[in-house]
Amino acid sequence: MTTKKTSVIGFPRIGKARELKFASEKFFKGEISEAELQKTAAEIRLYGWQKQKAAGIDFIPSNDFSFYDNVLDTAFLLGAVPARYKELGLSELETYFAAAHGYQGEKGDVKALPMKKWFNTNYHYIVPELDDSTELAVAGDVKPLREYNEAKAAGVHTVPSLVGPYTFLKLARYNGKRNASAFATPAVNAYLKLAEQLAAAGAEWVSFAEPALVFDLSEEDKQFFKAIYSALLEQLHAKASVKVLLQTYFGDIRDVYQEVVSLGFDGIGIDFVEGIKSLELLKTGFPKNATLFAGVVNGKNIWRADYEKKNLLLIEIEKVVDASRLVVGTSCSLLHVPYTVAAEQKLSPEILKHFAFAEEKLVELSDIASENPDAIEKNRTLFGIDRVKATPSVQSALAALNDSDFVRSPARAERRNIQAAEFNLPAYPTTTIGSFPQTAEVRANRAAFRKGEITREQYVTFNQKKIAQCIALQESIGLDVIVHGEFERNDMVEYFGTQIDGFIFTQNAWVQSYGTRCVKPPVVWGDIHRSKPITVEWSVFAQKQTSKPVKGMLTGPVTILNWSFPREDISLKTQAQQIGLAIRDEVLDLEKNGIKIIQIDEAALREKLPLRKSDWHKEYLDWAIPAFRLVHAKVRPETQIHTHMCYSEFNDIVKDIDAMDADVITFEASRSDLKLLDALNEARFETQVGPGVYDIHSPRVPSVDEIVKTIHKIIDKVPQANVWVNPDCGLKTRGEAETTASLKNLVAAAKQLRAEV
Repeated sequence: MTTKKTSVIGFPRIGKARELKFASEKFFKGEISEAELQKTAAEIRLYGWQKQKAAGIDFIPSNDFSFYDNVLDTAFLLGAVPARYKELGLSELETYFAAAHGYQGEKGDVKALPMKKWFNTNYHYIVPELDDSTELAVAGDVKPLREYNEAKAAGVHTVPSLVGPYTFLKLARYNGKRNASAFATPAVNAYLKLAEQLAAAGAEWVSFAEPALVFDLSEEDKQFFKAIYSALLEQLHAKASVKVLLQTYFGDIRDVYQEVVSLGFDGIGIDFVEGIKSLELLKTGFPKNATLFAGVVNGKNIWRADYEKKNLLLIEIEKVVDASRLVVGTSCSLLHVPYTVAAEQKLSPEILKHFAFAEEKLVELSDIASENPDAIEKNRTLFGIDRVKATPSVQSALAALNDSDFVRSPARAERRNIQAAEFNLPAYPTTTIGSFPQTAEVRANRAAFRKGEITREQYVTFNQKKIAQCIALQESIGLDVIVHGEFERNDMVEYFGTQIDGFIFTQNAWVQSYGTRCVKPPVVWGDIHRSKPITVEWSVFAQKQTSKPVKGMLTGPVTILNWSFPREDISLKTQAQQIGLAIRDEVLDLEKNGIKIIQIDEAALREKLPLRKSDWHKEYLDWAIPAFRLVHAKVRPETQIHTHMCYSEFNDIVKDIDAMDADVITFEASRSDLKLLDALNEARFETQVGPGVYDIHSPRVPSVDEIVKTIHKIIDKVPQANVWVNPDCGLKTRGEAETTASLKNLVAAAKQLRAEV
């Protein structure tokens, strides 16, 4: 029996206790120096390298660390930094953060680069921006080289991991006449120079990550990829003694597999978890002198791997690739899972034994690669357990669903007239997305109640005071539709998960969403159902404080599912419908208690959309859109249903979003320069719409004039009567002063526009 080698594509980088988040935020506030921030980063990197080395991982990545995002790192590595950021005259790291989340200060005022979802995950990447003056080149002591040398000095030999040139150029935005093809040769030259530097430093392998190869590829795409790597590999093999690994993940590479296996890569990384056709493709042939990095351990979910199934898969793989040329690896970066189960103190061992976070997945790799008989037997026992017992009431409710449960009547156009008479809102009605700033005082109150340090009465009294203040503030600002501020909520998904049966929660299972934003996803453990009202108490209190409508704020079933770790023993469709029935109960209770506008957020609707368009409907949209309609189909015509979506490309699913049959939808649009508007216009979007008029993920305050200009851009593409005015997302992470100033300017801009109607 040959023990196979093991590899990891990437490791978590926020710190076991979110050290990077807290150090970065202190750096932003000027509370620590850049040197102190860099020290924290170095400690986090060292921890990851040492953990992987101790677990016996053979191929350990470096350059998988990032202060904010690896795509943004690549832009800075290649010199693709827009002039407006360089002209601020900041340090390199400060310039980097200005591009990531904007800058407003004595040296200037610039917005951040756009931010989008990273393929089908809840991670976000910063979109590179290239214009006609951009010169791609690598110079000086660059990050991949620094971090390779840093690991080497610590006694860890690593594989430098780079976002590949094809993916980088396909994800970039082009502002000028030059397109991706025009940058291909400079990109090849830059990557060649970098690989030569890494080889000279002692690197045996360099990994080029090309997840964009799992999309539907046109013939032009295939030729573009082939042209890049034909040139790069030819020169690398001639000039540098370094092996090249092409690493793919998030699916299979069916459109370009034959090109990949014929180009001469030393190693090819293939995803056998999400790659539906990966095994089928492999059986068509694999290069005799190349190493297969087989992604068999799921890098995106937290459940234990079934060793028996994994070993059966490897048996099939070894019919094509000899074990000596086979490396057992993760399906994608472990960035998407928490650090370790060992950090969980409150969940029982009976629950925890079913989980494998990043550090446990390192052990799984070793067990599977070595075919450890004791580990295999223990794993077999685990999977012999009947973990979940079905809940009869949930099963009955699912079985009773019929077509009428997914269709709201009357039609939207008729509802709109009824709602116009009900609310009598002005042109350009103003609102916010839901949450208001969560101050240290708010978080402390919540923590004290959770720890039993204050009574429920004290907790409720505090929150009611904050709600009353929040509503008074909104009335003084002049907003038309009010929110209660969500001071009782920690997270838009976790809050609902804690109130619904079927979820379990961790203490420290934090995962990076973007930059310093970390989330702690709930775990779908069993059948899901609601046993009592969740938000009614807070919404009713809030509505009593004002004559203006107060939105009931809920999270939709698809977002709750997509931002949780789902079960793997039943379908996503079934889980979404279970959650949908629970949220429907809440919607109907809010309506019954006098709440006339209800927002059901589906921020993550696109997140699990298959990366191939041919799979969009049958694999996802055909159940995701009905799951949303299930939630609101039974409300009265005069009840106005809102929803919200953020940080994704929606242009190509606009008609499906319209089919959700909401009355009003708000979008994140500010970072993407309102490019969504063209798609709304082209699709003759019927739903009333509020494209975000300013970016809440930046501390800068937009001026009245800036917002007016933004609204003018909106009404150039969307009928004025359909337009709402709002920020692009919730305000939880912003400061109170900047929030108030921004909203005052928003209302002033709307009033200025009303004068033009």
